[in-house]
Amino acid sequence: MDRGVIRRGLALGAAVLAASGALALVAPAEAQAVTAADCAGREVRTLPFATGTVHIYRQGGYVCAITLPKESGGKRVMSVSVQARGNRPVVDKGKYRYHAGPVTVHAGHRCVWVKGAVGRSSASSGWILC
Repeated sequence: MDRGVIRRGLALGAAVLAASGALALVAPAEAQAVTAADCAGREVRTLPFATGTVHIYRQGGYVCAITLPKESGGKRVMSVSVQARGNRPVVDKGKYRYHAGPVTVHAGHRCVWVKGAVGRSSASSGWILC
């Protein structure tokens, strides 16, 4: 096989790889949405409310939650908390652009109470996953 063909093939492969890396770096932040990779396990519940949604995941004895706003925009006050029965809640609260959390707790086989808020609107689960 001709060495020139091999070199051109390698050069083309390197160019494609470099271009794809550059596109990943300049992709808008909204394209980097929260995914199941942010919380381990499978999604077991969602808590929709007027300004957002709380997504709840479970794997083994661990429960994880994330609050997402309905509309993208500037920074606003968001929160998410997960409390295993008998323990204090683990809370993430602040001014965020994309999401609050993820927050993970070890619940074992205990019930959990999950809360989330975006602005003045919120959702609360009550004791779930018992």
